[in-house]
Amino acid sequence: MTLSWWRLELPSLPELEESLIWKLNALGIPRVAVRHRPEAPDQRQLVAWLPEADWPEPERLQLEQALAPLANTFGLTLPAISWEHQDDEDWSLSWKQHWEADPVGRRLLILPAWLELPPEHAERLVIRMDPGSAFGTGSHPTTRLCLEAIEQLAEDRGSPAAPDLGPIRVADLGCGSGILGIAALLQGATSVAAADTDSLAVRATRDNAVVSGFADRFSVELGSVERLEELLDGRPADLLLCNILAPVIEALCPAFHTVLAPEGLGLLSGLLVEQAPRLQQALADEGWHAELTAQQSQWGLMTIRRA
Repeated sequence: MTLSWWRLELPSLPELEESLIWKLNALGIPRVAVRHRPEAPDQRQLVAWLPEADWPEPERLQLEQALAPLANTFGLTLPAISWEHQDDEDWSLSWKQHWEADPVGRRLLILPAWLELPPEHAERLVIRMDPGSAFGTGSHPTTRLCLEAIEQLAEDRGSPAAPDLGPIRVADLGCGSGILGIAALLQGATSVAAADTDSLAVRATRDNAVVSGFADRFSVELGSVERLEELLDGRPADLLLCNILAPVIEALCPAFHTVLAPEGLGLLSGLLVEQAPRLQQALADEGWHAELTAQQSQWGLMTIRRA
């Protein structure tokens, strides 16, 4: 019997993208991609593949009903979902066709592992990835804000001509695909310790560290801030990367002093600009000076230092 698939597609609104990916994975749907062309990063389409035998029409309707409340949280309406039938021999190839070399900032390039380096991007620092699970593929504004902030930090500590973060230790809390840690290593960081509460994200990060050639300098484990503290072995990091939702950052920030050194710097994203004042106050209560230093659309990036 030939396996067939349903291909789910819907426009990926920036506010909903991370939540939709999380929800689909939580419902046992790991084959997810967010496609966009580099020249139009704001025009994204979320695509997921579901085995036809497991998803008859009643189950598909229930799935749509399960996704709708995610939009309600932001005062939005879930975009219309389309369903297309797809044969087994087509889905893997068509999934890979959604991905292209994706330049970020002035020097970085996100490159799917199966693609050759385009000559026009030969001078860029290449983040090689196998985006088999969509945990931070670089398409979301919060991920791009973090990548650009790491790049700017490397320029500030080195020079525009020779950017270099220096021999720093990096902690990545909620590492997703590992893309941020890999970007830091490419720009001079010595090592990365990372943690994520999702086992699929941990596996994706390990795989991408291998693909990018940093397996010996990138350690990742399943868990949250407590596990990250253990990985750091009593030596808090010089740079903390944290691209997760604002309420989670707020809940975790009392423990930030265990993973970020007193003289260190933190880059926090995953927050809406309107959430910044509340988060700044929560961080101030824990002894951090927090400043909203970049934004893209309604998403923001916050830089923190010890007050």
